[in-house]
Amino acid sequence: MGPLQFDMSGNPGDGPRSLTSALHERLRADILATRLLPGQKLHIAGLAKTFSVSLAAVREALSRLVADGLVQASDQRGFRVSPVSLADLADVTQTRIDIEGLALRRSIERGDESWLASVKSTWADLKAVPYHYPDDPTVHYEEWVIRHRIFHRALVNACGSPWLLGFRDVLHEQSERYRRLSIRRELGGKPRDVEAEHEAIVAAVMKRDADAAVRALSKHFGITKEFVELAASRIAEVSRTT
Repeated sequence: MGPLQFDMSGNPGDGPRSLTSALHERLRADILATRLLPGQKLHIAGLAKTFSVSLAAVREALSRLVADGLVQASDQRGFRVSPVSLADLADVTQTRIDIEGLALRRSIERGDESWLASVKSTWADLKAVPYHYPDDPTVHYEEWVIRHRIFHRALVNACGSPWLLGFRDVLHEQSERYRRLSIRRELGGKPRDVEAEHEAIVAAVMKRDADAAVRALSKHFGITKEFVELAASRIAEVSRTT
């Protein structure tokens, strides 16, 4: 698995804002995949040189990531990737359960047959790809990560609230960093059946049983939290080396 391809050349009509957006998306992807580690310093001049963009483009991209909660800014220390901790994990997980559980409940109440079909199709798409890279089971298969995000978004798409979905998306991204850090723990100790966890959510949704669906979703997020907690030494190691 190589690094993401990143073309900064753009098209003749592209301006500074399109380059800033491209840089924002690349840095965001690297943070979520933990290629840029929690707490790591982000040097404006170095990034500008690496990607052949202006200092202003880097500053704007980093400012957007600050708004996303993925980067922290300090007047004296500059920019760095937002750190991780078990306390933050607990807060993110519980808040995600609260927000996404509400969005799922509303979607079950308001969603039509088209919404149910989208849940079925995104669930089928997710099952069709492997969870890990065959040659490296300590790394998520990248297409699975993409389809996993689409599947979970489909579950709540019928809630009818752009604000609720916006908060939910921020929490999903914060959770994703922890999941990437913890994946090595899934190879040892107690086994995890992620597909069964997802299947329980889908089964309840198809029955329009909101209580059961929210319980299954909460359990799913809780299990992820447990595996991250098992990887506490990994999180501490990352913090010490950045």
